Amino acid sequence: MKSNKLSTVVLVFGLTLITNLTFGQPQKSKDQKQPPTFSELLEKMDANTDSKLSLDEVKGELQKHFTKIDTDEDGFITKAEFEKAPKPKKRDK
Repeated sequence: MKSNKLSTVVLVFGLTLITNLTFGQPQKSKDQKQPPTFSELLEKMDANTDSKLSLDEVKGELQKHFTKIDTDEDGFITKAEFEKAPKPKKRDK
């Protein structure tokens, strides 16, 4: 009987340990997703293919910070403006 209890405790402990290692917070690695390049954004968002992004074309964080990135205030984000824009902070989970 004691042997069964000990086996059960060891099994539960082992499963708990494996579960925490498997489903815990992701480990930092070199393969973490990088922010998109300006070329990638153009492919996804530049509807009129003019090689710049208007407020109507962008989404998400880019739309939220549009006025900060559009430094010449012409209503478009160019490659030069995008490259000079502040980079988003990495989120720690």
